[in-house]
Amino acid sequence: MKNNNLILLLAAMLIMASSCSPKLTPFTQDLYEDYDWSEEELKSIQFYLSSPIVLRRAAKSGSSEIISGKIKMIDGKEMEEIIIPEKTPGVLLFQPKTNRFAVSFEDGGKDRYLMFGPNPKQNEKFVLLASDWEKSQGKVTYEGKTWITPSRSAFAALMVDLRKIKHVSVDSRRAKGRSIN
Repeated sequence: MKNNNLILLLAAMLIMASSCSPKLTPFTQDLYEDYDWSEEELKSIQFYLSSPIVLRRAAKSGSSEIISGKIKMIDGKEMEEIIIPEKTPGVLLFQPKTNRFAVSFEDGGKDRYLMFGPNPKQNEKFVLLASDWEKSQGKVTYEGKTWITPSRSAFAALMVDLRKIKHVSVDSRRAKGRSIN
């Protein structure tokens, strides 16, 4: 009997926990067009990352200050690395073009953002954009510097919690009418 109660309690806790967690959906060009959000409205939407993004660049020799990221040895070279994990929350900083988003996933400066835009090959999901994608890597700008990211980062898309987006607050009142005096 105690085991049945324990199982019911655990099941109830699991259901409650899953109902509180965000239900993330890819942010797509269709979603963007359907809602016709302004830049200010987009700045109030919480974005999330669908998969991790790893940024790497050669660390300058003799440099003792690393602002963000970690120093790591790769193929005998000192590399600076920044990892942005899956489901990291981000915010829109600005839109350089209608369907381009500069999204920041960390505090610490106005240059800490990555560019996202719709990709027709991925069902118009807003994915990481690079200045150049080669077979195994892409080049992106972050903190005003050029970074290398593995090609798998090209699949990192913006996600949103549609339950929160679709929640609309309505200020309503009933008119009583007006009479001639």
